[in-house]
Amino acid sequence: SETLFYEMADRLAEDGWRDLGYKYINIDDCWSAKQRDTAGRLVPDPERFPRGIKALADYVHARGLKLGIYGDLGILTCGGYPGTTLDRVEQDAQTFAEWGVDMLKLDGCYSSGEEQAKGYPEMARALNATGRPIVYSCSWPAYQGGLPPKVNYTILAEVCNLWRNYDDIQDSWDSVLSILDWFFANQDVLQPVAGPGHWNDPDMLIIGNFGLSYEQSRSQMALWTVMAAPLLMSTDLRTISPSAKEILQNRLMIQINQDPLGIQGRRIVKEKSHIEVFLRPLSQAASALVFFSRRTDMPFVYTTSLAKLHFPEDAVYEVQDVYSGKIISGLKTEDSFSVVINPTGVVMWYLSPMGLPAQPWHVVRQQAPGAGFRPVLL
Repeated sequence: SETLFYEMADRLAEDGWRDLGYKYINIDDCWSAKQRDTAGRLVPDPERFPRGIKALADYVHARGLKLGIYGDLGILTCGGYPGTTLDRVEQDAQTFAEWGVDMLKLDGCYSSGEEQAKGYPEMARALNATGRPIVYSCSWPAYQGGLPPKVNYTILAEVCNLWRNYDDIQDSWDSVLSILDWFFANQDVLQPVAGPGHWNDPDMLIIGNFGLSYEQSRSQMALWTVMAAPLLMSTDLRTISPSAKEILQNRLMIQINQDPLGIQGRRIVKEKSHIEVFLRPLSQAASALVFFSRRTDMPFVYTTSLAKLHFPEDAVYEVQDVYSGKIISGLKTEDSFSVVINPTGVVMWYLSPMGLPAQPWHVVRQQAPGAGFRPVLL
């Protein structure tokens, strides 16, 4: 009901979330009445949203926040509520704008591929025509398998601000892994199409719920950050645990996620030991590294060097552990180092070049591994 959203808005404003950038509070499916009104307009359920969406938007805006809402391009929403058929696109866009909505997620249940190909661009035009800035999240590619040739990411980037490529996340580690596997198996297609204003969306953060352990929660946060994913929480901020809150409010993590270059990271190493390494290039020649363990038995000591990870030769870095805050100063590309990674956990590093700036990432040559020395244990 609306009470939930009013209370969540208070939590976002008062518990430090807004100041870290968590500014959108999004209503999912099932908010509307089962029938449109006599003029054909969508209306909120009168019992659960008695004050209406406009009043909720005003409340949210007064707290420096923004309101998102859910729609579906089809006869019905996925939950069986009135959908937006092609003849209703302009009317619904106008309704959302009049209510003061700041973001629209447009799902794709109960519609054909042809209707989606027409309707998603039409909604983009209709939202723009309202004159109100509304972030546009599309489910279009997820309904078409997420990959070319059925999905044209060039067109998608012109139409939508973010899009769901793959299955809905569930509150389980298996679900997180399945999303991770799909995104990085297809990274050659997906990584180049993301950037400022047009993002791949691997779905919500489930940190703070029931399905993930502490280590797995840290892993989802780190991996979603290296993927340049929109950070959309799905948890009850009234009862969230201190440990989940600490993960979600990690300032350095959010800074990395929101890096202005907006480059999506890639998996660069996949070891037989079930250790994987991910790299995200950042502005000012900095970068983020995530060392991820798929092991379930025991902590693993992983030894490598920046040279083996194809960093520029003769460079020197300051390294900050994103979770512990520990700093290593003066790590050379050829230095060997070790990290201890807990089962299903991560170690995440933020690396910034010291002294002369390193080569820009787009001209980095793949280096042969150098002779490593001076091991550093974190």
